[in-house]
Amino acid sequence: MAAFILVSGMYTGGWVWQQLADRMRESGAEVHPATLTGLGDRRHLAGPGTDLETHIQDLVELIDHVDTQDVVIVGHDYGIHPVLGAADRRPDRIGRIVHLDTGIPQDGEPALSLVPDPKLRELLIGGSAPAGADAAGADWRVPVPAPDDWQRWGSTAGIPDDALARLTRLAAPHPRGTLRQPLRLTGGTAELATTGVLCTGNGSSIATVEAFVGLGDPRFQRLVDRRVTFFELDTGHWPMLSAPDELATVLLKAAAGGGYRLDPAAGERPTHLRPFLLDVPEQPRERRGHVDLHLPEADGPRPAVVFVHGGPVPAGVAPTPRDWPAFIGYGRYVASLGAVGVTVDHRLHDVGDFERAAEDVAAAVERVRADPRVDPDRVALWFFSAGGLISADWIAAPPPWLRCVAASYPVLAPLANWGLTDTRFRPAAALRTAGALPIVLTRVGRERVEIAATVEEFLTAAAAHGRDIEVIDVPEGLHGFETTDPTEENRQAVHDAVRSVLTHLEA
Repeated sequence: MAAFILVSGMYTGGWVWQQLADRMRESGAEVHPATLTGLGDRRHLAGPGTDLETHIQDLVELIDHVDTQDVVIVGHDYGIHPVLGAADRRPDRIGRIVHLDTGIPQDGEPALSLVPDPKLRELLIGGSAPAGADAAGADWRVPVPAPDDWQRWGSTAGIPDDALARLTRLAAPHPRGTLRQPLRLTGGTAELATTGVLCTGNGSSIATVEAFVGLGDPRFQRLVDRRVTFFELDTGHWPMLSAPDELATVLLKAAAGGGYRLDPAAGERPTHLRPFLLDVPEQPRERRGHVDLHLPEADGPRPAVVFVHGGPVPAGVAPTPRDWPAFIGYGRYVASLGAVGVTVDHRLHDVGDFERAAEDVAAAVERVRADPRVDPDRVALWFFSAGGLISADWIAAPPPWLRCVAASYPVLAPLANWGLTDTRFRPAAALRTAGALPIVLTRVGRERVEIAATVEEFLTAAAAHGRDIEVIDVPEGLHGFETTDPTEENRQAVHDAVRSVLTHLEA
């Protein structure tokens, strides 16, 4: 049986794996929970010079001391950085790398680059400590989170109260240099088997990975390799504390080569490039910078519907969203009914880009309203998927010319693993000041669990504020249903949503 090396994320040492290690040893596995320099009982070894290379060397030494030739090395959160660095140095000893609810860092990327929340990134770089945090070692160590702040680092769903208290009690300030130093890889891990364990309670899922593969993101193309497998756990970001039995089972299966494999054709037949579910007539289209106008055959200024895509969409992906069949289809459809259909390419390339994307959308709206063929006092904004977060600005302070906000299969709160604590992008909070702004929401019945939860949060907040949201339910609909499944139910949902938005524009 393989030997397991378990490497945890920031602030934690080998102690965080205790329950999991006990379960795995009961199954006959050899388990080595790692404690990196500066953490746990190795805290006294750290100093201002402790960096990522220090932690890589910690793991190289541990690998060299493990007698079993076949090593499964598990990296959780930050831990995947030293794991990849060590596996790159000792590829002949590694049977499998397990990414436990963490990203896929590339050569040259420091751990800081994978932190989307700018406020959190400032703290890690060396900003001021949050209220209530342990300020010990504030110069070269990142302070331990306050008891109520662990959620900023990933969902704590499922962690028992006593385990969460122990996490806070035993956590150690993290050496800041380990987060700043770029990961350097020589390619030694390219042929190694890999498993991703995704925690759905933290916003990760196999469906999300498949979507990124379909978008053509080069970081995800290797994931269709048959040596790459996946598992999902219905828990938060700390499964070694919240679901140790389930995680032990998954790791043993991963070591045996088990798990879900992506369809190798996922990147060849992306669903977002399939035909639009409605056969709509072609309309004149004009391209102005990052904005396309689908123009109706009508005299005088006409109302406009601005369609805002979701994402993140990797930079350099071709075609860009305004050339995807769904957005062309929506633009043509509303133009055929007498309104100007507007599609926009914005720069939501990463989950840390929402502020930039929101600025792009606002600039596009002003450009559209300035066009003489558009009635500047009759505009609707329609948000899709993760673009739903951008709706918060408009819902919170709707200008008089904004006649309606629509959203289709939207993400209406930051997912837990996005780390976005800024309430600016929480549409539910924005409802407090939305006034009588009409909102049309298309909800799909076969939505990803983590996204459906954000829609329910929004609708619950709407009820609390006495807001009547028009909900168009598509019971058998999937995320992006306009190009995945051309059923009559799905077609009717598009008809109903479009006509409702246009009715608000004519009011």
